[in-house]
Amino acid sequence: MANSGALAGIKVVDLSRLLPGPFCSMILADHGARVIAVEDKRFIADGLFLSTVYRNKEHVSLDLKTPEGKEIFDKLVSDADVVMEGFRPGAAKRLGVDYETLSAKNPKLVYCSITGYGQTGPFVEKAGHDVNYLSYAGVLDTIGPEGQPPCIPGVQIADIAGGGLHGALGIILALFARTRTGKGQYIDISMTDCMVSLLPVSLFTSQLTGQTPERSATLLSHRYACYSTYKTKDGRDISIGAVENRFWRILCGLVGKPEYTLLQYDENRRKEIHDFFRAKFLEKTMAEWEAELGPLDVCFGPVLNLAETLAHPLFREREMAVETDDGKGGKTTAIGVPVKLSDTPGGIRTPPVRFGQNTDTVLAEIGYSADAIKALREKGVI
Repeated sequence: MANSGALAGIKVVDLSRLLPGPFCSMILADHGARVIAVEDKRFIADGLFLSTVYRNKEHVSLDLKTPEGKEIFDKLVSDADVVMEGFRPGAAKRLGVDYETLSAKNPKLVYCSITGYGQTGPFVEKAGHDVNYLSYAGVLDTIGPEGQPPCIPGVQIADIAGGGLHGALGIILALFARTRTGKGQYIDISMTDCMVSLLPVSLFTSQLTGQTPERSATLLSHRYACYSTYKTKDGRDISIGAVENRFWRILCGLVGKPEYTLLQYDENRRKEIHDFFRAKFLEKTMAEWEAELGPLDVCFGPVLNLAETLAHPLFREREMAVETDDGKGGKTTAIGVPVKLSDTPGGIRTPPVRFGQNTDTVLAEIGYSADAIKALREKGVI
């Protein structure tokens, strides 16, 4: 497939590991950038090479702590547009791959650092993971049953929506700015900062009521029957999001309670209405409720599991669940590209790359002979 995405011609060298950075560079790769992931082969021993975020990329195994490895890296980034890293602050400088060092040789370079707490502030040296960033940012406090401990989300919100999405946004913004200034710049992405940015509704509610929002007790979190989840007869769950009264009115009519229409946000009747709907939804299976609610303008959704989501006609037609080459001669299901561009669409061009798969070809491209590559491998540089 021809590389004609919006970022075709952009070269990215990605030093990041695990999920945030690789997810970020996958977005860039999906939209046409050439992404060369560079990792030390020691990290493969941890079993943390997440293949699902390595499609459309090339991968080079390289030890940056050796003089030869550093020389190879310098050649790789000499014509790069973007360098990404996810080390703790200061680590890139110790390795000699920091922004100041690289931009002195390549002033057009856009350099993105993705960390838990940012390059400044009291937590510069602090270790963390997704759950910790959500905790400090006040996001985790909003998730879970009322009066119960907070629930850790089943997806990595800070890693993906913080490091991944905001990292990609920062890089694209910097590339756009470069078209006007001719210069690259440094991007400091704190995943915790990004999680704080997810709180505009919580802040609005707090400023409106003068109270700190409580878990599962706000307008958009189970407080009212019109925006909640319900168990069905077969033990499944459905979600109701009838915030606007016009949707709520239709639902109340369906269940034979038109008198609840004007009591949607009545504090005195709130528990009564919630209890009624809990009992009502237990009368039928999820499939039966889907059949009844489907034709209506109600704002509802079945709570699907992963397999059901990937098989659903919505995501098949929208190409968010697609069959692709698995790189082993077979087919596999992959998550598609969510940003749909009409003229320069992204896409899955190549299957997930194996660790170190492109080391030899990339080194040959920058001038290393077969004998030189063999010697580097024998020395453990690659």
